[in-house]
This record gives sequence, structure tokens and C-alpha cells, in this order.
Amino acid sequence: MLSSFSFSEDTVGFLIEGVMDEDAMDKLHERILEKQSQFDKINLYLEDADIERFTMPAIVSQLMFKLEHSKKFRKVALVTDRKWIHLCGSLENMFLGATVKSFDTEDRMDAMSWIAQRDR
Repeated sequence: MLSSFSFSEDTVGFLIEGVMDEDAMDKLHERILEKQSQFDKINLYLEDADIERFTMPAIVSQLMFKLEHSKKFRKVALVTDRKWIHLCGSLENMFLGATVKSFDTEDRMDAMSWIAQRDR
């Protein structure tokens, strides 16, 4: 299940729970593309709000989506206690045109502040 919210016109956030399979990932991508169609670049906040599990096709789909649309992201905040997702965020920093930053769940307020902050 996806719950979305906006920080500002060009910043969108998602609380993600349940099973992240290809269908769930397609819905997430659809909603991100809607926001990207309105702005040159967007900020994206993704929070693990009790994800039960990820499927391998969903992980590959997410990586391919971010690479394909890399020029449309300004900043990406990943909020989770899963260390392997923090590692993925570090790897994405090397390949995306965006700044990807990972936060532990207890630091979600720092993540929200960072993603909403306007870079000059």
C-alpha cells in the first residue's frame, strides 16, 4: 500500500507498506511520473512504513526506473532501518543525477527537513 503526501509542489513523499512486488512498484512509478510531468525536476521522499518484503523483479524495476528518469530527480530521501537499502542509496548516488541520502527511521524528521530544504 502506498500513502502519498506533498511537501511542496515539486516534492512528493510516499509511505510504503506491505509487499513491494511489480504491481506495487508500477503504481509507485505511475504516481512519480505524474509529478514529474509537472516539473523539470522533483524531490522524492520514500519511507519504509512496514514493508513486509520486496520481490527481486520489483527491486530491478525500481533501479531501472531511477536510471531511466535520473535527470528528473533533484533529491531522493530514503527512510528505513534496512541497511541494504542504505547501501543501494549509496550506489545510486554514483549513477543518478540526483543527490540520494539515506536516513534511519528514527531520523525521519531530519529526512523531511532535508528533502524540503531549497538548494540554492
